[in-house]
Amino acid sequence: MKEARVAVVGATGLVGREMLKVLEQRNFPLSNLDLLASERSRGKKLEFAGEELPVKVLGENSFSNIDIALFSAGASISREFAPIAAKAGAVVVDNSSAFRMESEVPLVVPEVNPGDISWHKGIIANPNCSTIQLVVVLYPLHQHFALERVVVTTFQAVSGTGRAAVEELKRQTREVNEGKTPTVEVYPHQIAFNVLPHIDTFLDNGYTREEMKMVNEAKKIIGLPELAITATTVRVPVFVGHSESVNAQFKKPVEPDDAQEVLSGAPGVEVLDDPFSNIYPMPIDCASKDYTYVGRIRKDFSTQNALNLWIVSDNLRKGGALNAVQIAELLVD
Repeated sequence: MKEARVAVVGATGLVGREMLKVLEQRNFPLSNLDLLASERSRGKKLEFAGEELPVKVLGENSFSNIDIALFSAGASISREFAPIAAKAGAVVVDNSSAFRMESEVPLVVPEVNPGDISWHKGIIANPNCSTIQLVVVLYPLHQHFALERVVVTTFQAVSGTGRAAVEELKRQTREVNEGKTPTVEVYPHQIAFNVLPHIDTFLDNGYTREEMKMVNEAKKIIGLPELAITATTVRVPVFVGHSESVNAQFKKPVEPDDAQEVLSGAPGVEVLDDPFSNIYPMPIDCASKDYTYVGRIRKDFSTQNALNLWIVSDNLRKGGALNAVQIAELLVD
């Protein structure tokens, strides 16, 4: 690998900080690392590889000496600054929703469609966290059994919303335990001891933007524009780790043992499936782990060629930071 000059945009956020951890832990070949954030972070320092690095204020001139820019600062920042970074010669790996569905922007999960980075024009999109863990498991099954229909329900951790949501869950839990009325700021309803079938804004079709992201992104990544897929996304009072209940129907016959064998050899996947010994994926066990975990693999007896699956992954890591760094590794390899 050649060394690269890297910038992390949104370095002080949850995913930005996780990007720094992943870059360090994977010994990414850095010749220089710039940490960029908003004016609010001026003067801050973050630790990287035993050093204290200053956080610089993001501006139009931030990318003149950058090879790869990892963006995780929200769609509005990406729309404004990603084209500037690309014009300056950097390749942008963007973690927001800003460019995912643009036809000229690759939407990449390295375990699924790494070759798509070859046609980038300066910007590569990182998919939605829930989409990433879904396709990492479904794609190897599709290669063997040919996907026909997917029904997915997510159980998404509050860290997917950001630090303020994590603090809200902590605060509300404390308030409820103290017999107080919980204060609601981040979500439209109390999240502590509750579940909300509502992630992002509702659309005219009755789905949320998060649900349609999963539908459209999965089709693009797997390369199945006509795939029948529907989603329901739910926020749950968990700090880290998204879970998904997935029903997948295939064109070819498939048995649970066949699927388990395929997934046991799939990149980025670890099978945890011994329910009689209480072994199955859980968010509490996936935090800070690179893998996407799958279990509860069982036959759907209500229709032909269908399986039920339970998928869990760290939404900050594989769902954000790790996937972006893996794309960066492909760029420098």
